[in-house]
Amino acid sequence: MKTENTTKTESHAKHLSNAWSLKEGVQPVTVLDPDLSVDEAYQVQLHTINQYVKNGERITGKKIGLTSKAMQEMLGVGEPDYGHLLDQMEIENGGTISSDLVLQPKVEGELAFILKEDLVGPNVTSLDVLKATDAIVPALEIVDSRIKDWKITLADTVADNASSGLYVLGGRPRKVGDVDLKQIGMALYKNGELLNTGVGAAALGDPAKCVAWLANKLANYGITLKKGEVILSGALSAAVEGKPGDHFYAKFAELGEVHVSFSE
Repeated sequence: MKTENTTKTESHAKHLSNAWSLKEGVQPVTVLDPDLSVDEAYQVQLHTINQYVKNGERITGKKIGLTSKAMQEMLGVGEPDYGHLLDQMEIENGGTISSDLVLQPKVEGELAFILKEDLVGPNVTSLDVLKATDAIVPALEIVDSRIKDWKITLADTVADNASSGLYVLGGRPRKVGDVDLKQIGMALYKNGELLNTGVGAAALGDPAKCVAWLANKLANYGITLKKGEVILSGALSAAVEGKPGDHFYAKFAELGEVHVSFSE
């Protein structure tokens, strides 16, 4: 027997999924349900991910969003959020994204952690993260929103899987002991033009701190970060809008480059 909360969760998840059938963004979930809490929004996200898994998709990791103070202040929050990564979200380095995979995409440069051990919260520290990490690789995250014109509140983006779209891993994997995560520099280019730069410290002061936050946050929902998972630790600079025909690449000090294009 379905409860009122279960019915509401399913309804909100279906509302967001309608964006794909409509091929355009939908109105914010919080317009339909102004009292939607962040915890309820995570339940919407988990419901959607469980449906994807039931349909044969595989969880490959997690992404962390809202890791910059500017973004947190914009949405009036004091902590990041997170979303799930699925196997069908991964684009090969140098690959091309077809228009049917995105709605209103933006591109960010990030550091990705590849885990060699599970991370089980609560009480996970940055040191625990480093010990559990097999390698660091450069990544591009293509964030996307099912909410029209990105008119989002925190609850909206959380329900929408933290505005997750696609991701690209590239460059040269490095052991965490061989790099200074806080000082790794990144330069993001669009069509050959340098648009912005950033360093690892842009993500809450330390990307490993972001991953520790995630492991501890997930403990509230009985979720563990698993060996082999990819963790996108947060944008190192502002997201840049991607349009048909655009080519993006990011250069990371000591880690190499990662590239992706949007089809015409």
